[in-house]
Amino acid sequence: MSSKNVIFKKMSKDKSVGVYMGKRDFVDRVDSIDPVDGVILVDPEILQGRKAFVTLSCIFRYGRDDADVMGIAFRREIYMSTRQVYPPLQDREQGVHTKTQGKLLRKLGENAFPFFFEFPDNLPCSVGLQPGPNDAGKYCAVEFEVRSFSAESQVAKVRKRSTVSLVIRKVQYASETGGDAPLAKTTRDFVMSDKPLHLEASLDKGTYYHGEPISVNVNVTNSSNKTVKNIIVSVDQVANVVLYSNDSYVKAVALEESGDSVSAGASLQKKYTLVPLLSHNRQRNGVALDGKLKHEDTNLASTTMIKEGVLKEVMGILVSYRVMVKLIIGGMMGSSEVGVEIPFQLMHPKPDLGVFCSKSICVCVFVGVLLENIIIKITQYIKIIFPFIPVFLHLPHEVTER
Repeated sequence: MSSKNVIFKKMSKDKSVGVYMGKRDFVDRVDSIDPVDGVILVDPEILQGRKAFVTLSCIFRYGRDDADVMGIAFRREIYMSTRQVYPPLQDREQGVHTKTQGKLLRKLGENAFPFFFEFPDNLPCSVGLQPGPNDAGKYCAVEFEVRSFSAESQVAKVRKRSTVSLVIRKVQYASETGGDAPLAKTTRDFVMSDKPLHLEASLDKGTYYHGEPISVNVNVTNSSNKTVKNIIVSVDQVANVVLYSNDSYVKAVALEESGDSVSAGASLQKKYTLVPLLSHNRQRNGVALDGKLKHEDTNLASTTMIKEGVLKEVMGILVSYRVMVKLIIGGMMGSSEVGVEIPFQLMHPKPDLGVFCSKSICVCVFVGVLLENIIIKITQYIKIIFPFIPVFLHLPHEVTER
């Protein structure tokens, strides 16, 4: 999340309109969504009688902007809402919904006007598929932007010099109730074997945060006459592009081939730990990522949470995660597999928790530095009065700041 003290601003090339916003990340809590608010600054002299508008849009891109064919861009507007901000259609003070808007209006003066949008319930979150190392731009992504422009009317032709766009993100965070610890198990019977092979795998919880290690508990009871030659544990990301096709991309974002074996009549209980990170998957085409702002890094896409009753077809890209546990079984006719899959959620923690942790860390660092300075001052005074004491107490004789 962006700092509350930072104001994001962007002006059009002809300086006729500008966008000011207090944040660019807006949280979707499934049952409610943060509204989009900000301020538009206009220059009446440059407008010369033209009107100023602001638009909130959700765009699904499935091709580069420069890859148009016969004038048709590879993009689709899932949602668009436009408001006129100048000349204002209502009293300026009635359009103020947040403290940030009020502060911006007082600072920017009488040529600043507030705007306010509410997201509908059926919009996806910001997400995109990572292009390959030799590809330029994003080939498939869901993006949100706030755009302001000046024109004679809302349907009139808009000049690029009179347009300014600011990309924003719609994000989701993990719920306070992570759910029960998921478990999956299966039993496999083999020809020429009186007893079966049993596989059970479980996770410690149902929701994990980005960067958090995932512990997979595997229990194998091999009562058959077959030999388990290898155990493969992976975290799979499943990205379904549902808006214009039913394409599905399954990528193993974390993988461990343990090489563990279980002989006939034996058993194995072991915990495997995997950490799915974008840093291990940067060169892979088709990996789903969370929405990215300019000059900022991102991470693997979070699990898509859908409100009940919303059609999945309008969500653009659906992302889910699962842990796969596979047993490679040796045999006379070749190898076979026995496996289970465990679905789980990969999300961000609520930002309030991160703020609390960061504040606690800052307080600890401040107290530590303060105590260190006090000790140094006391030591310096002791050295002046009793220069021989530091030798016995092993106190520092000199402190150099670097």
